[in-house]
Amino acid sequence: MVKGMPVALQLYSVRDALESDFEGTLRQVKDMGYEGVEFAGLYGRTPEAVRKLLEEIGMEAVSAHVPLDEMLADIPGVLSAYRSIGCRYVAVPWLDEERRPGHPGYARCLDGIRAIGEEAKRQGMTLLYHNHDFEFVLVDGVYALDRMYASIPADLLQTELDTCWVAVAGEDPCAYLEKYAGRAPVVHLKDYYMPGRKPKHMYELIGVEAEEAGGEDAVFEFRPVGYGMQDFPAILSSSQKAGARWVVVEQDNPSMGKSPLECARMSIEYLNTLK
Repeated sequence: MVKGMPVALQLYSVRDALESDFEGTLRQVKDMGYEGVEFAGLYGRTPEAVRKLLEEIGMEAVSAHVPLDEMLADIPGVLSAYRSIGCRYVAVPWLDEERRPGHPGYARCLDGIRAIGEEAKRQGMTLLYHNHDFEFVLVDGVYALDRMYASIPADLLQTELDTCWVAVAGEDPCAYLEKYAGRAPVVHLKDYYMPGRKPKHMYELIGVEAEEAGGEDAVFEFRPVGYGMQDFPAILSSSQKAGARWVVVEQDNPSMGKSPLECARMSIEYLNTLK
């Protein structure tokens, strides 16, 4: 618990460890002090088996990042599976380029997100949208991210603001959190180091084929929370003001010569100094 908010780990941060030892890795995450987890796949386990393991360990299933195509293929079934694990939230984690603002598939994409949100509401869950920086493109003078939230009502779609990507886009994470007060139940805490312009291949760090984004010689790396450029005391204060129920640590790739599990431990240890 940090500033009155429980802390979870986005399990994508430790994906290789989960692949080799699912149960052991979850137990390590619990021992570090994380109270919950956010899934990014179940690694071949059934929802029933995952729920049982979490109950044994004493961790909460907060949310899950589920690819949009996977959800659209069977909206009721996919949501029901994660609800059975205990997830209150499910998040759209990423949009392929053809589904992004300014592309032909964007309107249909919004229709799909709205349909998922409607089914989530029927099942007593809440759909979230997890942003990167590409949503911060102006469409008739308004950011596409804001247009998305304006076009889909809050009872069908809420925010999972990724504070790193908001900052990388050139906006203030604190201002954005408070802008969506009452609509920001889960907040991603992510730190980074980027002393200059965005690099051209920064999305390769999250497993996406290179996209033109900046200078070839630019520097960017994800960092454990508290070891980069973010002002987390301020971000946590704004998360509180926004009504966040959970904060979630995410580090897409390790850095500073540390393993993913070491980075996860560094993040929670830093956050514990802010209590």
